[in-house]
Amino acid sequence: MTDFSEQQKQLKIQQGIRQAEDELVKAIQTALNDKTSYEQLEESQFRNLVRVADTTASVEVIKNFLLYQVGRDKKWGRGKNSLAHKIINDMDDKIKILAKEIRTNSDADELNSIWIELIRRYLGYGARYLVYKNKGEV
Repeated sequence: MTDFSEQQKQLKIQQGIRQAEDELVKAIQTALNDKTSYEQLEESQFRNLVRVADTTASVEVIKNFLLYQVGRDKKWGRGKNSLAHKIINDMDDKIKILAKEIRTNSDADELNSIWIELIRRYLGYGARYLVYKNKGEV
């Protein structure tokens, strides 16, 4: 494969990721709008999740961290209706579907790197929205 065709593939991937951003924002806002799924979650706790996502290439590591948080504290919620499980479900369903579409449309071989990038953006948008939910919403 030539460098040029690889560059074109990467450009298509980045374009697909940018086009998926609205869906990512809507998904995390929907999860965070359900205040019954978590209790007084602090921005710093959510940023810790973002840091985990930024430092791994493994979706399973991110899920493991979320489940650990559920076990530690009620702030992430409890059980299958917890915010943590909503995020895990979004990662496995909505975000993975978007990643597969991007992979197909860009003729990429690798799914995981696209999926991880989408998850990182989703969580980053969540960190911002949580600040609004905790401090800006009246």
